[in-house]
Amino acid sequence: MNTETYLWIVVGMGIVTYLPRWLPLVALNRTPMPDWLCRWLDLIPSAILGALLFPAVFTAGTPRQFILVHPATFAAIPALWTAIQTRSLGWTAVVGMAAYWLLETWGPVWMHIR
Repeated sequence: MNTETYLWIVVGMGIVTYLPRWLPLVALNRTPMPDWLCRWLDLIPSAILGALLFPAVFTAGTPRQFILVHPATFAAIPALWTAIQTRSLGWTAVVGMAAYWLLETWGPVWMHIR
C-alpha cells in the first residue's frame, strides 16, 4: 500500500471513532434528560471500573484461573477502604500501589505462588 492509502485509512478510522462520540453530544446537547437516566448514567463508570479490575484482582496464571490467595486481592482491601473513606482516586491509587508493593516485597512466601 502507498502513503495515500494509509492516510485514507487513518482518516476513515478517525471518522468512525469520532462520530459515535460526537453525535449523541450534539443530539442531546439542549435536551433535558430524565432524572432516572442521569442516575443510571452515573453508574456506568463504576461498572466499567469493576469489570476492568475484577480479572486483575481475582485471577492469575495462564490460562486465567480464579484465585483468592493473590497479592492483588489483599491489596484491594485497603484500597477499597480508602476509596470509601476519602472518595479520592489519588489516595486510593497510592494506598493500593503501596499495599501491593508491601505484599509483593514483604508478604509471606505462600502469596508468591503463581
